Amino acid sequence: MTFLLPRTVRTSLLRLSLRLLSTTTTTLETPTPPTPSNPLPPPPNPRTRTPLEKQFETWLQALKPGFTQSDVDEALRAQPDPDIALDIFRWTAQQRYYKHGHLTYLTMIEIAVSGKRYGAAQTLIEEVIAGACPPSLPLFNTMIKFCCGRRILFSRAFDIYKKMLKSDDAKPNLETYAMLLNSLLRKFDKLNVCYVYLPSVKSLAKQMKASGVIPNTFVMNMIIKAYSKCLVVDEAIRVFREMGLYGCEPNAYTYSYLAKGLCEKDRVSQGLEFYREMRGKGLVPKGTTYMVLICGLAMERKFQDSIETAFDMLANSMSPDLLTYKTLLEEMCRDGKGDEAFELLDAFRKRDTFMNERTYNTLLNALHFLNRDH
Repeated sequence: MTFLLPRTVRTSLLRLSLRLLSTTTTTLETPTPPTPSNPLPPPPNPRTRTPLEKQFETWLQALKPGFTQSDVDEALRAQPDPDIALDIFRWTAQQRYYKHGHLTYLTMIEIAVSGKRYGAAQTLIEEVIAGACPPSLPLFNTMIKFCCGRRILFSRAFDIYKKMLKSDDAKPNLETYAMLLNSLLRKFDKLNVCYVYLPSVKSLAKQMKASGVIPNTFVMNMIIKAYSKCLVVDEAIRVFREMGLYGCEPNAYTYSYLAKGLCEKDRVSQGLEFYREMRGKGLVPKGTTYMVLICGLAMERKFQDSIETAFDMLANSMSPDLLTYKTLLEEMCRDGKGDEAFELLDAFRKRDTFMNERTYNTLLNALHFLNRDH
């Protein structure tokens, strides 16, 4: 028996079937929209290389496989940027077939120092001290020079020096001793401090002679200066007498250190002898030596020598300070030479182009005060 739906229901189902069929056909036959003429750009790279990274990669490409220490040294010297040079230095050190030597370490330290990368230079120096490369004299001297120029690394310079003494390939030379002595003498600003560092100066001088290093005038002068600053003038004179043995010619600094030290040690007559010897050779002492000698002679009542020294100082375009003038003139007044002191002051005023009105009036008032009872 066939079951028939009512006519209205059949009509509704037929319409629904046709609608669904039409929708499906339209969806399947819809053409793909045309590609636009200007397609959208691909999404950007999340990290773009910086110019320094590109420059670094360019320099790495210049290093051919199997590069040597000379190749790395050349690449470092050709690099104007110290940071990129340090990157190249570190990158090459990571390659299994390569190891840095004293040549590349020397170059990199020089680049770091000239580029004011002092922290990097200090790190490299510590690596060398730890044994990162074989020792060499130019490398160790460069390290000492850097440490001597940095107050916090003063003691490190002597650590490097001790390492040089134990080395067969990097024994200290004249440059090494000159840098260390100069570094020590910068500490000689006060008398009590001088005595602390004087033993180090003595030790360096002794080791220099024992190692066969022949000193020059500059190094001998520093040793003489150290003894003179500490008023150990007999040792200073001994070193002065040794200068001829090493072929060193004393200069103005040599005589100045000796004359000044002897006057400060109250051995003024001996200081005057060295002053006259140097003037006989046409050498001119430093201004401080002149003033110490003038005061020392005046206090020992050797007024004629003191006055001649003062005029000699003026003749060499140097002017005594207020204390020097005052010491000479007041000592003359105390010795009963007040009138001569007034005449001398006028003579100084005419000869000394640097004496201003204030200095003259100060000296004049001091003379009037000391001669008030005369």
